[in-house]
Amino acid sequence: MKRKKILKIIIDFFAVLVILVICGVIFLKYFLPNIKVKDLKVEVTKERIERGKYLANHVMVCVDCHSKRDWSKYSGPIVPGTEGMGGEIFDQKMGLPGKYISSNITPYFLASWSDGEIYRAITSGVGKRNNTIFPIMPVESYGTLDDEDIYCVIAYLRTIPPIKNDVPASKSDFPVSFLINTMAKEGHPSKRPSQQDSLKYGKYITTAAACLDCHTPVDNKGNLIMVKGYSGGREFPMEGGGTIVSTNITFDKKTGIGEWDKDKFIHVFKSYDIITYVPANVEKGDINTLMPWTMYAKMDTADLASIYNYLKSLPPIGNNVVKSKSSSDKRAANRLEILN
Repeated sequence: MKRKKILKIIIDFFAVLVILVICGVIFLKYFLPNIKVKDLKVEVTKERIERGKYLANHVMVCVDCHSKRDWSKYSGPIVPGTEGMGGEIFDQKMGLPGKYISSNITPYFLASWSDGEIYRAITSGVGKRNNTIFPIMPVESYGTLDDEDIYCVIAYLRTIPPIKNDVPASKSDFPVSFLINTMAKEGHPSKRPSQQDSLKYGKYITTAAACLDCHTPVDNKGNLIMVKGYSGGREFPMEGGGTIVSTNITFDKKTGIGEWDKDKFIHVFKSYDIITYVPANVEKGDINTLMPWTMYAKMDTADLASIYNYLKSLPPIGNNVVKSKSSSDKRAANRLEILN
């Protein structure tokens, strides 16, 4: 009799456990993400379009991932005429838990989206179908920006040429396919500081450029190790083979950019201006870089100076990063060593 009672307790325990698991799965799949669409109608003005164009192409570099890049050239410059068409693949070969394909962000695809839905996607990582976008896009950074800057990006995206390109849906591997809905987080916008306040503004523009995401090492779960912020060491497997490692951009004098002055910092970026810089060919088997130099090259000089001032204000972190080099362009390789 006692044995039957114990057996019943065990069966009841596992029955309750199964019910809880089922409820948890239903909650994850159908009740998350719980981020509402903002009631929003962005007025498209000339000023907003210009600001949005600048942000999307040279600071937040939305066009970087949502266009076709020519990986036969150093830094993968944008293929003209593909701006915003999407279709770039980020998958298991890059160490990701699934196959993620960048969306078409031209009016061809976004015409059916409300401004509130686009806002939610940029700042919280939630798509039109209430689907969570795997956080390759640095939504956590974008979600802290001034709403007005996000409105400017939306205004700009509404006006770029539509490109017919139907992009397949992204797909996560198990168990991320179940957990992905927990990754969406509601944004917490802030006001853009005055450019005169160089440190606060520098932090803002550095956040907009998402420098932290690439130049910070990650743990075995892919989470940024914040105590090592900006010290480099994050690995990026490259298409065609090989791996590049992000550089230490703290002002440690031995392993970072502590010996750099502001003019040198700005010059490195500006030297990649596509008007004067001809991207070097990258032969098969050579190492390229993910750093979109030709896009950042047109960042405003004052913004670059503010980034420099902000990075210099942070504690220097010693982290001797071993970097890959490209044999096809020695000059590019040297720069890759410093700021890939």
